[in-house]
Amino acid sequence: MNLSQALEFIHATSWQGSRLGLERIEELMELLGNPQKRLKFIHVAGTNGKGSVCAMLSGILTRAGYTTGLYTSPHLFRINERMKVNGTDISDEELTELARQVKPLVEGMPDQPTEFERITAMALLYFQQKECDVVVLEVGLGGRLDSTNVIDAPDAAVITHIALEHTEVLGDTLTKIAGEKAGIIKPGAEVVLSEQTEEVEAVVRRVCIQRGCALRMTDSAAQTPLAHDLDGQTFDYRDRKALRLRLIGNYQYQNAAVALDTVDALRERRGYVISESAVREGLLAVRWPGRFEILQKNPLVLVDGAHNPDGVRELAGCLEAYLPGRKLTMVMGVMADKNYDDMIRTVAPFAKEFVAVTPESERALPSEALCARIAELTGLPARSGGDVKSGMAMAMDGKGPEDIVCAFGSLYQVGEVRAFFGRTD
Repeated sequence: MNLSQALEFIHATSWQGSRLGLERIEELMELLGNPQKRLKFIHVAGTNGKGSVCAMLSGILTRAGYTTGLYTSPHLFRINERMKVNGTDISDEELTELARQVKPLVEGMPDQPTEFERITAMALLYFQQKECDVVVLEVGLGGRLDSTNVIDAPDAAVITHIALEHTEVLGDTLTKIAGEKAGIIKPGAEVVLSEQTEEVEAVVRRVCIQRGCALRMTDSAAQTPLAHDLDGQTFDYRDRKALRLRLIGNYQYQNAAVALDTVDALRERRGYVISESAVREGLLAVRWPGRFEILQKNPLVLVDGAHNPDGVRELAGCLEAYLPGRKLTMVMGVMADKNYDDMIRTVAPFAKEFVAVTPESERALPSEALCARIAELTGLPARSGGDVKSGMAMAMDGKGPEDIVCAFGSLYQVGEVRAFFGRTD
């Protein structure tokens, strides 16, 4: 089997989309010998911030000397990005070998696993083969019925900010969605919860009581931003002073608080040995592409993976904090099933013009339709740019040192935007 054949196997059921449920992944893991049962996990669910929190935890644990697996989704450029050990992507050769091992088992199953289930199974097998001490595991969709929930009780179940998302699958209220996310909480796990609305907090507290789990919540009152610029930010949290992040964006303070409280839970309740130097170095080293990321400075170009109303509100807060009073060219592409009207209204006060694009996904809203909706809702100049590459070229045409371009609206376009500027790292 070569890499092309491996990718063909992985993507063979992509047309089916997401099919929540644990039956297929449980059967496949059983066929593989249940490698996940020989691993320790930090399981991370939530609406926004999961990826950044996972990257922070992985960086800290790696610097503490643990062989650390990291599983995230979706990828921005190559599928290899989804499986890392100590910050290094899985190689093409290793990915191909995993597919070779998993493929005959999948082909013998009457109900074929989905694309995400295949990737998840391969990742769990990979982390066991690499003898990881701990795996930071990001939920794909929801939590309770997500294929990552095939694991037993994790050392820590972490839940980042929860907002309305995927309502057709997870439920149309925060209470229902919180119930799905809280499905990763299992007896014996430490639980860390990002500060939430009362509605969400009540759900998680109830599940923790039912399952006998201790709950630790972040505290925004204990968080003090000290300084920020386009190169990073400094903040205090609880007893830790002058912590430094290269990641920018207001929301990263809260993501860091989640990671720090998780570290404390692991040290105090699980016996992890994590020095303060590992905490600081791990936070400082974190790079997480596509989260209020600067791609170039002259003219200034930003890309952000905000892809739902909650995430776009966070983006707007960052624009207000980092670029007050500035008007931007907004390059926007969205999935057709998102509440893009709210997203448009949220960024309109920061825009001087829009370029609508079509991300590379069968779920994408065509740029022409998005362009028409932007013009209708905002009255601002709006152009249809077609695909992401063409749209970025349109947006950059004639831009000078004083101009600012911001691309947002879908994680599916982040890789294409970064590639436009030669960034495939």
